[in-house]
Amino acid sequence: MSDRIRVFLLDDHEIVRRGLQDLLEAEGDIDVVGEAGTAAEALRRIPAVRPDIAVLDVRLEDGDGVSVCRDLVSSLPGLNVLVLTSFADDDALLGAVLAGAKGYVLKQLRGPQLVTAVRRVAAGESLVDARTAAAVTARAHRRAHPLADIELTDRERQILALIGQALSNREIAATLFLSEKTIRNYVSSLLAKLGLVRRSQAAVLAEQLRQRHGENWAADRG
Repeated sequence: MSDRIRVFLLDDHEIVRRGLQDLLEAEGDIDVVGEAGTAAEALRRIPAVRPDIAVLDVRLEDGDGVSVCRDLVSSLPGLNVLVLTSFADDDALLGAVLAGAKGYVLKQLRGPQLVTAVRRVAAGESLVDARTAAAVTARAHRRAHPLADIELTDRERQILALIGQALSNREIAATLFLSEKTIRNYVSSLLAKLGLVRRSQAAVLAEQLRQRHGENWAADRG
């Protein structure tokens, strides 16, 4: 049975999960081994069931699929991720690829096309097209030259500085009088904009900027 494809589904709409499960399990060699409706559930359940591929929705009530992808890929290197969304969003696409996703497809895809995408990603293939690959390469170049051609908002600079102080999302939210969900979204967007995969990389960058420009670098726009 080792040739069977083990799939985990993350989507905050139960009817979507049911439809995806029915579609995939109609194939003779695909098993849906788990599902979740929230990011927290997915991060708890996926390591336990060890699927070959996780199919993740981008927009979730308690977070986003890009952040989930980033966390899963860093802790489960053998996991393949396919991001599935209703919206064509270039920033989310780039963020997903930078987070380690092997593919990014729209829910409007026809059933057989989605099954093919799942098969290919489960096998370790990449569905990233040339244009997206070029954009990711450009962002990777910016990693070597942090902030050289990236314009961060004042709020993003504040949050980056606080990440550098090793504050959690909850602590940052309390410091800035914002909700923890808002901070989580800011952090995900910030990592994508900087071309980073892990929060620890952002902390290192913030420390480099502090050493280079002083304690008040986040407030210094000059």
